[in-house]
Amino acid sequence: MKVKLKIYRHTSEKEGFESYELEVGEDAVILDLLNKIKWEIDGTLSYRRSCRHGICGSCAVKLNKKNVLACKTSVKEAVEQFGELVIEPVSKNVIKDLVVDKKDFWEKHNKVKPYLIAQIDEHPQKENLIPPKLLELIEDADYCIACGCCFYACEALEVNKDFLGPQALAKTYRFVADVRDEAKEERLEMVDRLGIGIWDCIKCQECIEVCPKGVDPFTKITHLHNEVFKEGIAKDNVASRHAKGFLNSIYKHGLLDEGMLVLYSEGVKVVRHLPEAIEMLKKGKVKLPWQMPKSEKLEEIQKLIDITKG
Repeated sequence: MKVKLKIYRHTSEKEGFESYELEVGEDAVILDLLNKIKWEIDGTLSYRRSCRHGICGSCAVKLNKKNVLACKTSVKEAVEQFGELVIEPVSKNVIKDLVVDKKDFWEKHNKVKPYLIAQIDEHPQKENLIPPKLLELIEDADYCIACGCCFYACEALEVNKDFLGPQALAKTYRFVADVRDEAKEERLEMVDRLGIGIWDCIKCQECIEVCPKGVDPFTKITHLHNEVFKEGIAKDNVASRHAKGFLNSIYKHGLLDEGMLVLYSEGVKVVRHLPEAIEMLKKGKVKLPWQMPKSEKLEEIQKLIDITKG
């Protein structure tokens, strides 16, 4: 199978894409292309690799604008989807070619204390196990291999460099959900902070699309939202009020009352939105409280909300 591809090259002497044409087997993965170029064509090509089994997370690259693991991505399927392949580094912080500086990623990772915090016997007689039903609460959050695919695809991080990012928040949930961990309150207080935590996720769901291990960080962030309310840790701010207002609106009407949601979230500060509100009223985009319709299935919706509240 012949493959045409472009690879981003970045050194002190040059920067840009170089084109290659290779012949590989139909079972080849993207890492095979990189290896073939380095071993047979150009030994100066730099990229990270280690396990080749989708466990270490080292070989993350951007393939035709999507972050992937080079060792797990089929060349045949990629060619069928894209035709010519374009391989770039996952981050703009390039050291050389496809090798990036992941300092930003590891700082966020370390900040959430990604390890079990508990007082345990230094010389235990048996393992500190938990029942399968409690293990299920962790879901698949412990499958994360810290590859950075979700982190460097996150649109919130593009505009807010202080945001912890999907990987760190998914890792936080992994230990919040672990009944053996004794730092639950500390973890939740950290992610409840405006500017860095769960309230700054913009719900683009790119993290779901690119995660090679199916961790689904977005759902873990949603679980953290629920936990801060459940544990009574959520601070009274525009973000938490927005979440409560959304729930109240759905429970009351079965539909979202956008006008009252803004009023509930922002309080007296809502006056700054008055010009927009008037225009939206004129165009029927929002309704006055007495104009709000009720969903035909309101009772079913309310039952579902009651069930999820436990």
